[in-house]
Amino acid sequence: KLHDIKAGTPVGGGILLIVLVCLLFAALFPISQRMGVFIQTAYKLKEELFIIFFTFISFGILGGVDDLIKTFGKPTRGVLGLAFGLTRKQKFILQWILGIIIGYLIYINLGVHILYIPLFGKLLDLGFWYVPFAAFVIVSFTNAFNITDGLDGLACGLLMICLIVFIVISAGMLDTPLSMFIALWLGALIAYLYFNVWPARLFLGDGGALAFGAMLAVVGLLTGKIIAVVIVGGIFVIEIASSAIQIIGRKLF
Repeated sequence: KLHDIKAGTPVGGGILLIVLVCLLFAALFPISQRMGVFIQTAYKLKEELFIIFFTFISFGILGGVDDLIKTFGKPTRGVLGLAFGLTRKQKFILQWILGIIIGYLIYINLGVHILYIPLFGKLLDLGFWYVPFAAFVIVSFTNAFNITDGLDGLACGLLMICLIVFIVISAGMLDTPLSMFIALWLGALIAYLYFNVWPARLFLGDGGALAFGAMLAVVGLLTGKIIAVVIVGGIFVIEIASSAIQIIGRKLF
């Protein structure tokens, strides 16, 4: 019934935020450099910036295409009944392709291959296995955020909590580009949340949900604190686990 009430509400909020954050970041970052702001990062600057932009934009495009097909296309038969937009299988495959590309870029261009396990205080060298691990994390959080986005204000509210934690972490790591990006993202979310709390007047749509979920995972990967994403964003983990159980249950029974 809640979804019936939401019918007709614009779903382009996510794309607007992606464009806004990317344009501001692309403009303010070089301005900061010219003003003498000392830019620090443990990674190669251009490679890190490329990964940030590529993740945000590529998943935004994937979700945006899905939104367009949902709006103008015909429904298809899915596991849970009639489905609109790209099929679950199509989205899953495309998400994995993008996830593997991003994982590979992080591994090759930034040299990241170590996973820190805080509960045991251990460092795990994954080697090339870091690529599928990163892809799995990205795809998982992409879908987890997309599912959680079904409730007004919930997903973005939880995301803001996660980003506040990670802006502190990235600042402590002296990662200027990532800190600046997170700050701009937070600012855009605060403005958006005004229109998204009940009764929502604007939705992220898949364009925003997929991009935000994937980018949250990449923030965790770049800071080396992916376990922190799981802990702080526990609701996302619960949502994706619940959804997986429902789908498996319907297939089995």
